[in-house]
Amino acid sequence: MSATSTSADDAATPAYRYGSELAGRIERRWQEHWEEHGTFHAPNPVGPLAAGEVPADKLFVQDMFPYPSGTGLHVGHPLGYIGTDVFARYHRMNGRNVLHTMGFDAFGLPAEQYAVQTGQHPRKTTEENISRYLSQVRRLGLGHDERRRVATTDVSFYRWTQWIFLQIFNSWYDVDQRKARPIADLEAEYAQGTRATPDGRPWHELTRVEQRRIIDQQRLAYISESPVNWCPGLGTVLANEEVTADGRSERGNFPVFRRNLRQWMMRITAYADRLVDDLDRLDWPEKIKTMQRNWIGRSHGARVRFPVADQTVEVFTTRPDTLFGATYLVLAPEHPLVDQLTAQAWPEGVDQRWTSGAGTPAEAVAAYRLAASQKSELDRQENKEKTGVFLGVHATNPVNGASIPVFIADYVLMGYGTGAIMAVPGQDQRDWDFAERFGLPVIRTVQPSEGFAGKAYTGEGVAINSGFLDGLGVDEAKKAIIAWLEEHGAGAGTVQYKLRDWLFARQRYWGEPFPIVYDEDGLPVALPEDQLPVELPDVADYSPMTFDPNDAASEPTPPLAKAEEWMTVELDLGDGPKVYRRDANVMPQWAGSCWYQLRYVDPTNDEAFCDPANERYWMGPRTETHGPDDPGGLDLYVGGVEHAVLHLLYSRFWHKVLYDLGHVSSEEPYRKLFNQGYIEAYAYTDARGVYVPAEEVEERDGKYFWQGQEVNREYGKMGKSLKNSVSPDEMCDTYGADTLRLYEMSMGPLDVSRPWATKDVVGAHRFLQRLWRNLVDESTGELRVVDEQPDVPTLRLLHKTVAAVREDYAGMRYNTAAAKLIELNNHVTKAYGAASGTPRVVAESMVLMLAPLCPHVAEELWSRLGHEQSLAHGPFPVPDEQYLVEDTVEYPIQVNGKVRSRVVVPASATVDEVKQAALADEKIVAALEGREPRKVITVPGRLVNVVV
Repeated sequence: MSATSTSADDAATPAYRYGSELAGRIERRWQEHWEEHGTFHAPNPVGPLAAGEVPADKLFVQDMFPYPSGTGLHVGHPLGYIGTDVFARYHRMNGRNVLHTMGFDAFGLPAEQYAVQTGQHPRKTTEENISRYLSQVRRLGLGHDERRRVATTDVSFYRWTQWIFLQIFNSWYDVDQRKARPIADLEAEYAQGTRATPDGRPWHELTRVEQRRIIDQQRLAYISESPVNWCPGLGTVLANEEVTADGRSERGNFPVFRRNLRQWMMRITAYADRLVDDLDRLDWPEKIKTMQRNWIGRSHGARVRFPVADQTVEVFTTRPDTLFGATYLVLAPEHPLVDQLTAQAWPEGVDQRWTSGAGTPAEAVAAYRLAASQKSELDRQENKEKTGVFLGVHATNPVNGASIPVFIADYVLMGYGTGAIMAVPGQDQRDWDFAERFGLPVIRTVQPSEGFAGKAYTGEGVAINSGFLDGLGVDEAKKAIIAWLEEHGAGAGTVQYKLRDWLFARQRYWGEPFPIVYDEDGLPVALPEDQLPVELPDVADYSPMTFDPNDAASEPTPPLAKAEEWMTVELDLGDGPKVYRRDANVMPQWAGSCWYQLRYVDPTNDEAFCDPANERYWMGPRTETHGPDDPGGLDLYVGGVEHAVLHLLYSRFWHKVLYDLGHVSSEEPYRKLFNQGYIEAYAYTDARGVYVPAEEVEERDGKYFWQGQEVNREYGKMGKSLKNSVSPDEMCDTYGADTLRLYEMSMGPLDVSRPWATKDVVGAHRFLQRLWRNLVDESTGELRVVDEQPDVPTLRLLHKTVAAVREDYAGMRYNTAAAKLIELNNHVTKAYGAASGTPRVVAESMVLMLAPLCPHVAEELWSRLGHEQSLAHGPFPVPDEQYLVEDTVEYPIQVNGKVRSRVVVPASATVDEVKQAALADEKIVAALEGREPRKVITVPGRLVNVVV
């Protein structure tokens, strides 16, 4: 059955039947009413959005920041938005002050790409996309406070993004106090002599440039020569997630090279411990916490120093107890010591497997580095085929004096540890594979368990072949070797992290300009706050300069570098007018999404990014309700699991810096996190493997056909690329927004992915038609409600439903809430469908319970029931306890453990009365066949077991 034929209105349809046309009129009317009356406006304690005294009981609900794509929404996109709306509406009906709105993460590459192709300013495209997106979102009836809507591209928004960047730039991390502090405090400590300079000279003896460089190296936002993913074919640096596993750009499939570039970095690593430890304080899914812990990768181990010629190579290892088994060293190809360590010529008799056939070590290293630069980090880590080249030098194992060769290999990454490892092939499979490939020795340092038949052994056991460590368990051996290393000056115990500082610059146009200029010495200077915002200039060409895709030595030239009048500026920053250069890079798209929840709180404030009183009200700790360790944050954050690490980690970092500097009262941005599932759908491919439009596919005899040819069916996430999208506009046209909302919430638990089936939407629509019919006469439009007391069975079911639905809404179990409402409505249909009408108490309770799921039809029915005020602020029904007590209890009766019958007795029945009723049951009498029970066991309220 097609979507367009299930609810079409025709001449035979009763005038007041709830169909698509009536649903559309109702929905438009109530959306206009909500907007006109500011129904969902949430008052602030202070400022322009204040409206008298605010309720103490507040709720801040937020959806993950959407990007306004020009393709619009498909029915999978609103799943989480409807879910948060149901939650917010339920709590608003219970008297809470609910903040719920939606903005747009509107900077980014798609709009810029479109501008490059068309010459149209990306702001125009972005604003058109936002308008399109909003028209679809509003049609769903989401209860948003429209006054709080923001877009990261709004100058009034990114002014404060730039301001927050300056707070981070003007801060350093005090490891003793475990917090960020103003950079002025650091300067004062140097000036007062309470903090020593790196070379011990007094602060006043240093030049201005020397002082600046010492300070700049310690800022939380700093410039560094860092390894990046450079894509000459696109003319830009790419984030790791924009590079495919085979080392090519996700967009355009160009080669990507790892190389060092001067880039802005954020010192997120300073917060690694707090980011890990504070996860225990958050109400988040455990899988998300685990992903963040793994991404940060905190591990305890030791740094070990290996002498190499006149240099020292320092490695980090989590298994210092295996040091006696280190038979070679490996440096990352990007390691800064590689050039210094590389020998002039190969040693006599060198194993040819180690040289890759090159004439000199330098030639081998250069070729290998180029090859490694064309691989992604993921590919380097997962590549089973181990490669590398010998540097022509040997290191000394500090624990036994053994001479061991030094290699570079791409399975070692510069971003983890020190960028160098001691290779212990007996205890590490990757090292074993490398040793096997290059003919290197293997020394086991841990006794394998009995029956072990593998290669590298990674399990527990006692130390062997390890001198003074022999016989010790792993933990004891670790402590002993760390003590030895520290005693002999060969290393020290330490903590290491996988987390790397955040690359915070893009060679693009459509992003936030940095509020930084560079002086005559090339040093960064923060602009004063009264010169914010630094607005993006109009440029004729939005594209970065691109190069030959294989030109790894090319240099980035961002689009803003072409705006010469904007790039060069004369400013008086306190020491007279001077000429400065602006930064041609822009911030990454992550910047705006790091703090947008704070702007939702106070979106019209021109004096601050967020008034402290408003932030404290909406996001401050609530120790009285959440316990003494509550970190604060918004009350519910809903979004996809794909943002488990980067967005959430970056946002937590920014928020903690703002907390340290006293700008916010909450230590965390998101107190509770919920990951919704996805809506999936069937997709179809032809014989070439090309996707064909799913809506044009026909099923015949269990096979699928498109334009006469048989196609293959597969199952996956709904999306444009799979040509299996269904527009929410189409569903709203055919059934109404309330039907779409109800169907999506009824499909299954919100946190589980579910299949879309257009033909099943009609089921949700028919339920709304039946409920409407129970309250409104389809022929006359008159109300079918009577002021009569319902019968007791109806009252019992009604109040049981109220109690259960309240729990389901609070627990975000919307599918079971909908099922209970359907069950209640079915009962009402049978009990009162043929009568003069539905009892008012039942009708009003059903409408109120339906309202969070289907707000438009609920508002309409509530109005027809004679209520002048919107139900958006309640009341939500409360169950009457007297109707929740069961009158009777059903007992299953077992004979020798097998259920043979059931008996219903009064809830007040004693154990003896239950026993007598069970033994008198005719099926039990027959089963006993005249035998006397040896024992009758009665479990009150549960079961009766007769033993014969």
